[in-house]
Amino acid sequence: FEEELEVVKQWLENRNFSAIGEIGLDLYWDKTYIDNQYEAFRRQIVWALKYDLPIAIHSRNATRECIEVLKEFPEKKVKGIFHCFGGSPQEAEDIINLGMYLGIGGVVTYKNSGLDKVLAGVGLSNLVLETDAPYLSPVPHRGKRNESSFLPLVAEKLASIYSTTADEIDRVTTLNATNIFGKLI
Repeated sequence: FEEELEVVKQWLENRNFSAIGEIGLDLYWDKTYIDNQYEAFRRQIVWALKYDLPIAIHSRNATRECIEVLKEFPEKKVKGIFHCFGGSPQEAEDIINLGMYLGIGGVVTYKNSGLDKVLAGVGLSNLVLETDAPYLSPVPHRGKRNESSFLPLVAEKLASIYSTTADEIDRVTTLNATNIFGKLI
């Protein structure tokens, strides 16, 4: 992993980027290299702070662990997104208290995800829309290749959770994304 991190470091030193990520921890399949994952995650957070870049956090089966790593950097606010958020109400609160946003995609449309209940206690000002393409397509495309053209389905689901319109979801989540990444266009 050291070689890969060196490549990332060199690229950051010599090119312009809008963010660093996906970075983080994945405890879903294998924990053999968990120490390496922690080390890589911490180093990339340091680089994000150095270059003032937001991060996109991959936290599959490791949301709490990623939160705890971010708490190791209290002197500066790390900005970014918990990609494909699917955690608990407490994890959502902790992430928001760290100044991070929750990335919401197709999973929110799944009948048994429970994410609608979690998000009911979270302000819309803490969310961004995302796809995770080609994975995790929203209903009715679940199981098929995901694409950005399906984002209106996610916005419609969020509109029903927040008792607002899909246009308002689009407006607020676009503003949130701009707060994270700046104006990219």
